[in-house]
Amino acid sequence: MKIGIVCYPTFGGSGVVATELGKALAANGHQVHFITYRQPARLDFFSENLYYHEVSVSNYPLFDYAPYELALSSKMVDVVRFEKLDILHVHYAIPHASAAYMAKQILATFGIKIPVVTTLHGTDITLVGKDMTYKPVVTFSINQSDGVTAVSDDLRKSTYDHFDIIKDIKVIPNFIDLERFNLQPKDHFKKAIAPFGERILIHTSNFRKVKRTQDVIHIFKKILDVIPAKLLMVGDGPERVNCEALSRELEVCEHVRFLGKQDAVEEILSVADLFLMPSESESFGLAALEAMACKVPVISSNSGGLPELNVDGVTGFMSAVGDVEDMAEKAIRILKDDSQLKVFKENALARAKEFDLKLILPIYESYYQQVIDESK
Repeated sequence: MKIGIVCYPTFGGSGVVATELGKALAANGHQVHFITYRQPARLDFFSENLYYHEVSVSNYPLFDYAPYELALSSKMVDVVRFEKLDILHVHYAIPHASAAYMAKQILATFGIKIPVVTTLHGTDITLVGKDMTYKPVVTFSINQSDGVTAVSDDLRKSTYDHFDIIKDIKVIPNFIDLERFNLQPKDHFKKAIAPFGERILIHTSNFRKVKRTQDVIHIFKKILDVIPAKLLMVGDGPERVNCEALSRELEVCEHVRFLGKQDAVEEILSVADLFLMPSESESFGLAALEAMACKVPVISSNSGGLPELNVDGVTGFMSAVGDVEDMAEKAIRILKDDSQLKVFKENALARAKEFDLKLILPIYESYYQQVIDESK
C-alpha cells in the first residue's frame, strides 16, 4: 500500500503519533510519503519505504500571511499523482483535512480518486475547532473525509457533541513502541540528577496553559516538604518562563531542572519514579503512556481521555483539575514506600503493553483497506 501522511512536524502529540505510525507502516512493507513543511522531529532514520516531501510556501508582498493551506493542497496533488498513492492520512483537522478536500477536488479533474482518512487528536476539536472562525470549515472537512478516527472515546463524544458530524468516527487509541521505551535506567545519569537517592519526578509537555505546568511546580513543592525529591521539566513553550519564576518564588529551583526539548525522552523517563500530568484537557495523554512504558506511574487530572489510560489506584492516581493538594497527597502515598512504588511501576508497564504498537498497527492497516474498498 502507498500511503501519504500529512502532519505537523513538531514534538506535539499529533506529530509524534503520525511519525511513529508512518515509520511502523514502512517497516511493515508499506510505502509511506510524509507531506509537511519540515522533516518531522522523529523521522530520524532512513528506510527504503520512507519518503519526505517538503511543502514550500512562497512569500509575496501581497500576503500578510503565507497561504500554507494552498501550498499544502498543491503538494498533495503532486505527490498523489506522481507517486500513485492509494490513500491520504491527515493528522489534525486544521488545516490538513480542508487542504485534503481541496486536493481531492483537483485530483478528480485528472480522473484520480484518492480516499482521505482524518485523525482527530484533541485541540483541533476541543479548542481551535470550536472557534467560530474555523468551526464551519472543520465540520465540513470532517464530513467530507472518507474515514475519520479519534484517539479516545472522550474525543469522539466531544466531536459529536460540538459539531454536526454525520460521519462514523472510529476510535483508534494512541500507541507505544515498547522496544524503544523499555530501557534499563542508566545509573550514572540517575546519580547525576539525584546524588543522594532522592525520588525523581518528571513532567513533559509543550508548556502551554492547558498543560497547567505551574501546577506541576506547586505539586512538587508540597512533595518536597515531605520527601527528598528532584523534578525534571522536559519541553518548552510559553509557560516555561513562568514555571522558572515560580520555582524561584517557592524556593525549590535548586531541585528543579528545565531540560528543554529532548529527542531521547525515553532515556530521561527511564530514571524517573513518578510522572505528573495535571492538564486541564488531554484527549488521550500520549506523554503519560510513554512514561508508563518506562515503568513510571502517573499522577494526572481526570479530564478528557485520561481515565481511559490511567487506571486510578493501579497505574497511578487521578484528581480533579487544579486540585494540587490531592495530587500531592497521592504522589506522596506512592513515593513514600519502596514496595508500593514497585507495584505501581509494574502496573504502569502492564497497562502500557495494552497499547503496544504491534497491537494498534493492524487496526490502522485494516481501516485503510476498508476505506479504500468503500471509496471505489
